[in-house]
Amino acid sequence: MQIPYTKVTMAVCLLGVMLQSCKTSKPAAESPAPVAQTEAPSTAKAVPEAVEGYTEIVPGTDKGFKMVYIPAGKFTMGSPETEANRKADEGPRKEVELDPFYMAQHELTWDLFELFFKQNKELFVKLENDKVMKIDAITRPSPPYEDPSYGMGKDGFPAVSMSAYSALVYCKWLSTVTGKFYRLPTEAEWEYAAKAGTQTAYSFGDDLAQLDDYAVYYKNSDGKYAKVGSKKPNPWGLYDMHGNAAEWTLDEYKSDAYATTDAKNPWVTPTVIHPRSYRGGSWDDDADKLRSSARSASSLKQQKRDPQIPKSFWWFTDSNYVGFRLVSPKKQPSPEEQKKFWQIVLDE
Repeated sequence: MQIPYTKVTMAVCLLGVMLQSCKTSKPAAESPAPVAQTEAPSTAKAVPEAVEGYTEIVPGTDKGFKMVYIPAGKFTMGSPETEANRKADEGPRKEVELDPFYMAQHELTWDLFELFFKQNKELFVKLENDKVMKIDAITRPSPPYEDPSYGMGKDGFPAVSMSAYSALVYCKWLSTVTGKFYRLPTEAEWEYAAKAGTQTAYSFGDDLAQLDDYAVYYKNSDGKYAKVGSKKPNPWGLYDMHGNAAEWTLDEYKSDAYATTDAKNPWVTPTVIHPRSYRGGSWDDDADKLRSSARSASSLKQQKRDPQIPKSFWWFTDSNYVGFRLVSPKKQPSPEEQKKFWQIVLDE
């Protein structure tokens, strides 16, 4: 997928609308330590008082998911040069300011993803006619060449093996069904939520002896992912931000992104299928990939075993360790703004 230049330039200002700002800001000077600010007084590591949140039940079903409120604030994106296993693409560190949003408490599970993938239209006959028509107009993924879960489990387990494009179409479908705008998080939003006001390599600190309590990763996974929420949450109540399934973001991966993006609601608009940025590390990764600031880039290797010509646009046969987590901005964009957004990220 190659998105025209005009769409890329339009996206610069549009994401500002989607994230509640259309101002261009220069990156702030490098800060020696992360700063965490919330809308209400709270300690850096505590979930803000009077936390807002909600549970979304998919209309026509008994399936739902919890969304956690992430307050507006500033933080230092990237890792210090002194952090163990730090990579060059985690800098230069910069102070970033973000608008408030909601983030899913857990990684998206198979039961929710398959409502879209294996859509049972009978479930949605009671929706308004215009919604049904819009849902029918959204293309579903083609059947995967192999079992995308690779036999690791589906009941309560994270959905994996889909492309970033597939995850975004799911977000559009879910937005249409529920009437509430959902999308993937930007890299900045993801890292802000993962750090949850902390300044350490992991949200629980720097002591790797504690990692087993918070993450499913190569050392303790027994070669497969686990049910979502099986480990301790981070300080803002989000589970599996370290490990289990890695998570797609909204950004195209660029190693020098921090040196070129804005300080307010930064986003590297996607223009290609690869590389896309994903975060958090997985059940198949070592501890260093699970750090809050660690970045990963997709590649054609994630489709290596797909024998189809052309290879599937929906499924990445060799990425049974990557899933995604939903985000919804607190200030919902207008239908016109949403339409422009989907045109950009889905090349419509």
